[in-house]
Amino acid sequence: MPNIRHLRLLPWSHDGKPAHLVTDGTATHLSLMADRMEAQQIETANVIRSLAKPMVEDTANLTAPELRWIATRLIESLTDVLRVCESRAGRIPPYDETPDPADEK
Repeated sequence: MPNIRHLRLLPWSHDGKPAHLVTDGTATHLSLMADRMEAQQIETANVIRSLAKPMVEDTANLTAPELRWIATRLIESLTDVLRVCESRAGRIPPYDETPDPADEK
């Protein structure tokens, strides 16, 4: 079996630059730690979303600094979740583009 290498985007950065893991798809200490961190980032985004929802309703009476604070938290969590999405999308195998002879009938 060939030794297939994958480049996995990690859920953290290094000096503001994306961090990657070269892997063959097996579970390693670092990949499992990344999995746990991705799960935590998704859970944190869910909590922030549930807390932010009442803060942006029409009946909420928030000051500009309070709105800026919640907007900042939402942007931070959205950034984390988008990185998780990008990482996971990079690990999905591509579709087989080979035409199926049965479809040509």
